Amino acid sequence: MTAAEAMVAATARLRAAGVPDPARDARVLLAHAASVDAARVTLIAPEDIAPEIAERYDNLVALRAVRVPVSQLIGAREFYGRKFEVSRDVLDPRPETETLIEAALAQPFDTVLDLGTGSGCILVTLLAERPEARGVAVDLSEAACLHASANAARHEVAGRARVVQSDWFEAVEGRYDLIVSNPPYLAADEMNEVQPELREHEPRLALTDEGDGLSVYRTIAAHAQGYLNSNGRVLVEIGWQQGAAVRAIFAAQGWGEVAILPDLGGRDRVVSAAKPG
Repeated sequence: MTAAEAMVAATARLRAAGVPDPARDARVLLAHAASVDAARVTLIAPEDIAPEIAERYDNLVALRAVRVPVSQLIGAREFYGRKFEVSRDVLDPRPETETLIEAALAQPFDTVLDLGTGSGCILVTLLAERPEARGVAVDLSEAACLHASANAARHEVAGRARVVQSDWFEAVEGRYDLIVSNPPYLAADEMNEVQPELREHEPRLALTDEGDGLSVYRTIAAHAQGYLNSNGRVLVEIGWQQGAAVRAIFAAQGWGEVAILPDLGGRDRVVSAAKPG
């Protein structure tokens, strides 16, 4: 069997399993199985696939067919032009979160606090983009803290990043120019409606607060002012239908300049709030 034939068979198998964009996943998984760059898969397409690669590929496709995320199968996910180490212990970085990155980089900051860091993709990206900045990342999960530390080292910002195991602000010290967070914002009753990739293979702790999906925003809005420098600001990612509710939570706590920012698809994605003067 050639590599091209193997991809055709894998695409059909994934399509039958209901996997979104099966051709893309079949290509990425073949590249991983063959240890080649995904862009080079077309070059090996006419070649016969070696038995050990075929076996590895078949195993990967079987796991993808039961909706294990591709990022977990290959151990990495691209985010803002960089690869981040991931596993089922952390939320898979998503393109929508890049809206938060763009908003953060639109204004100057020297210090940043990342609440619920997961893979560390937000803090690491911000420090990589701002070589003079320093930051702290916190997460309740010890496994997530290890991932964040590994990704900070991978992208050579470990000397400017401190990772702390903490239940939100519990172990946080100091003040910062910027506080960022992509918190668990799904309501408990939404969990049965999300894709199997999320519901069955990503950490539930990172997806839902087991309540109305707004509890962490209340915590951040209530306490973050005490951890911000003057003129500091907060940026939080939100679910696309939560804009008005999250804006109201911050406004009720006296925050200034509370704004809702859209993602590239035009959906509400980030709420920005400034420390009142």
